[in-house]
Amino acid sequence: MSRAAVLDTRSRRRWGILALGLAAQTASCSFLYGIPFLVPEMRAAGLTLAQAGTIVAAPSIGVLFTLIAWGAAADRYGERLVMALGLGASSVLLLVTSLVAPSTGLLFALFLLAGMLTASVNAASGRAVMGWFGPDERGTAMGVRQTAQPLGVGVAALALPPLAQHWGFQAAVLFPAVFGLVVAALVAWLVIDPPRPEKKPGAPKPASPYRTPTLWRLHGASALLVIPQFAVSAFAPVYLVSAHGWSALAAGWFLAAVQVLGAAGRMASGYWSDRVGSRLRPMRQLAVASAAVMLLVAVGDVTWMWVVLFALVLAAVITVADNGLGFTASAELAGIDWAGRAMGTQNTAQNIAASLTPPLLGLVIGDSRYALAFCVAAVFPVLAIGLTPVRAETRSS
Repeated sequence: MSRAAVLDTRSRRRWGILALGLAAQTASCSFLYGIPFLVPEMRAAGLTLAQAGTIVAAPSIGVLFTLIAWGAAADRYGERLVMALGLGASSVLLLVTSLVAPSTGLLFALFLLAGMLTASVNAASGRAVMGWFGPDERGTAMGVRQTAQPLGVGVAALALPPLAQHWGFQAAVLFPAVFGLVVAALVAWLVIDPPRPEKKPGAPKPASPYRTPTLWRLHGASALLVIPQFAVSAFAPVYLVSAHGWSALAAGWFLAAVQVLGAAGRMASGYWSDRVGSRLRPMRQLAVASAAVMLLVAVGDVTWMWVVLFALVLAAVITVADNGLGFTASAELAGIDWAGRAMGTQNTAQNIAASLTPPLLGLVIGDSRYALAFCVAAVFPVLAIGLTPVRAETRSS
């Protein structure tokens, strides 16, 4: 069967595979972003806040170490094996973690290793989208996949705190472990790797797309666009509480509601890119909008409360809308043979920027300089406007 026939848009298989990729990414995110919900239980077990914070950071550090390597593995061995193996092994480590008492060294090591393993899902699930969906659907499909982060955070927020409160830390860790094992089994059973282009005997290996600056510029622009996203997610709750007297519960509900809008924005931007036949033109336009909305948040801080609330809602949607576009463009510009490594590099660059944003912007804020910090965050999408390689974009199937 030819590749064109397999990728026939009438095929329903690709949507099922996308659903499994979304489930795998959601399971991974419920672990990666769910551990902060267990800090109260760690404190109750005798850990200091600094120790608990170190443990919370461990999965993200682990992810950074292995994203590119997992991408290379997906390029060579296929998406199904990489997703099932990494997510399954990570879940087994979480099962082990659920059997031990909270202690800084052991938990850090186990969560670090689990993060290194679960990183497999990031590169492989995106590569599956690249392989199964044609150019006129990839943006929408990747936008759907990118909703896994808010879904994972939402699942963790609903499940982990009550489990920890009623049955303790170990029971709470058991949830992402079982979730991941179930999804890993489904991936191993049901996912089919997309067809690969036929290679002629003796044909040279595809040249590295990193010999030109195009992908480097794209990764850099995407990393810059992550900064306003994490400026909002990291500081909006404490800003509403400290600057406007909101309760922590009210601020949490407000941010949870706008997360839903953010997920919708990710899908909408993907659909938009499919309709206009470009990932990078919409990405550059969203960079302009991101800079503008961060300035609007700063204006709201020094004027009226309704302005800042309106701006935060817009920011929660606009600053995340480019994520799927950058991933899709990375895969398309790299080509199918390098797609996993390209998306692993893309994710690594974004995670580094995301990790640096809270501490560095926290230094800018100090006691109460929120308007200044939001203005600083607006500078980075302005830089991304010129860095986004729109002219180099090509469409590949």
